[in-house]
Amino acid sequence: MRSFLRLTAIFTLGFSFIFASDYREIEEIVLKKDEQKKILVKYADKEKLFNFRWTLYKNGGLVLFRSYDRIVAQHLLYLRHENQSFRVELMPKGANYNNSAYLLVKFKEFKQDSKEAVFDIFLFDSKGQVLLEDFKK
Repeated sequence: MRSFLRLTAIFTLGFSFIFASDYREIEEIVLKKDEQKKILVKYADKEKLFNFRWTLYKNGGLVLFRSYDRIVAQHLLYLRHENQSFRVELMPKGANYNNSAYLLVKFKEFKQDSKEAVFDIFLFDSKGQVLLEDFKK
């Protein structure tokens, strides 16, 4: 039984390293209330704007608004819950249905003293088709 558990742990860690390489951490973002983060997404000959901001932190929940490609959404994220992150599809699926590029935005921490939310942004792009830039306009 003990050797079975060891073998299972080794396989689990091995697979996690294999699949973890699909994600590439882009940056850690710290935002104050209603401060917008804008990211320019470039692929092929297209440029699209992804932006998000948070408006309320209450009872451990963070209310966040985001928009990308004329799609606006609201999310309620928690630190110690299954709902820590949201996913944004960057390209239409088309022929690359299984290899579609997307962003994963994860709520990492809330700094009570400065009233700032900390996020990690991960890019999944196995074919390297997407370029992300900070939008400064």
